[in-house]
Amino acid sequence: MNPLRILGSLFLLCWVALVASCSARPISPAAIPVYGYRVIATYPHDTQAFTEGLVYDNGFLYEGTGLVGRSSLRKVDLTTGRVLQSRDLPPPYFGEGVTTFGGKIYQLTWQSHVGFVYDKATFGQVGQFSYDTEGWGLTQDGKRLIMSDGTAALYYLDPGSLKVTGQLNVQDVSQVTGPMRLNELEWVNGEIYANVWPTNYIVRIAPRTGRVTGIIDLTSLSVTVAPSQPDAVLNGIAYDAKDRRLFVTGKLWPHLFEIRLVRLK
Repeated sequence: MNPLRILGSLFLLCWVALVASCSARPISPAAIPVYGYRVIATYPHDTQAFTEGLVYDNGFLYEGTGLVGRSSLRKVDLTTGRVLQSRDLPPPYFGEGVTTFGGKIYQLTWQSHVGFVYDKATFGQVGQFSYDTEGWGLTQDGKRLIMSDGTAALYYLDPGSLKVTGQLNVQDVSQVTGPMRLNELEWVNGEIYANVWPTNYIVRIAPRTGRVTGIIDLTSLSVTVAPSQPDAVLNGIAYDAKDRRLFVTGKLWPHLFEIRLVRLK
């Protein structure tokens, strides 16, 4: 065999091995971008709302609240914080994440393993579904629903059958955030944003790989709000895709904030 061809083959094999080694190497949390924020606008938020789910759709906020006996689904005016429409969840249900999709609203419950489907216009129940895990956060990517269960795993659900069609294991960045207990979710510009309960961090997740592409630190925002109850933690992300506005709030918080991310490192 031609010696040059042998050398060429060896070089190619070495190059393939090097690329494979680099692609397989985990990304250190220290190398992940960290973001702060700038407040663009502040809006009123119901201090009785134990926020578990939040989504912005066609000019309104749809909010799911928790606690047994106080759980609800709400349509909220962004500017005034006024509840325009609501539906209560009876005991024993503890309401969790919500999202809108195809003229419907989907809402999870925490430990009952049951989710509900409502008509978006009337809030009338049009279906329900079950899942094996706990229900925490919910969003959608235009094709599938995406659910969290309080772990580092996310689940893809078919919006028609509401069966789990896939699982995404998210990169562990617990060295920064503490245990990866993913809670409220939002689809933002092709990424999944997730609150890490009960911290002041939001992680940005690549939906194909599960890699964390950014960590958002909202500690100083939480301190500014100064909630009076220990359960009043950051939880609630909504995105206005048309005007590219990002909103955040927390359980029992008096305000909802429109923020713009600022790269810190």
